[in-house]
Amino acid sequence: MEKKEQIVSKIKRGGLVAVVRAESTEQAFKITEACIAGGVAAIEITFTVPGAADLIKDLARKYNSGEIIIGAGTVLDSETARVAILAGAQYIVSPCLNVEMVKLCNRYQIACMPGAMTIKEVVECMEAGADIVKIFPGELFGSAIIKAVRGPLPQAAMMPTGGVSLDNVGEWIKAGAVAVGAGGTLTAGANKGDYESITTLAKQFIEKIQQCRK
Repeated sequence: MEKKEQIVSKIKRGGLVAVVRAESTEQAFKITEACIAGGVAAIEITFTVPGAADLIKDLARKYNSGEIIIGAGTVLDSETARVAILAGAQYIVSPCLNVEMVKLCNRYQIACMPGAMTIKEVVECMEAGADIVKIFPGELFGSAIIKAVRGPLPQAAMMPTGGVSLDNVGEWIKAGAVAVGAGGTLTAGANKGDYESITTLAKQFIEKIQQCRK
């Protein structure tokens, strides 16, 4: 089993976390497969997906040789975090800070990314022991928030989610985001059964991230 530091490092290196929201386990599985085909290294199965824990378990069993990193998203409390970890989640993402959840993740040495949207909240996440701070909802501020936070907090590792698209992903990376989370802008094709478009978009996202880092 990979250590927490390795998981965090892989997420930062890949630069893209695919946020999977779906109406069924089957649809979520197809979205995940399409993202993997596009080269996405980190998949976030949100707990809004019916049967999310079982899906994480199935994916952890299928991809057990480290080719992808499977995480759990929309985790609001320590109880859900523990369920996700037991199912095989390698990192935990939350829309906000729940200190008990972060404590639990650190207890079991699982990477943790609680959400924040103000300087105060970013500092609180860091003090609680967050590995990466999820800036959410990203569309409320745009990439300027990353640059603004990095002024007083250059040590903050931030990942915006919400409003990250192929058109603006470069702006987020150039502003200093260590990675980005992409949900609907990446996976919208699933609603029409067009999973190939997800694979294509994933490749384009990764390409743009790599270009901006150069």
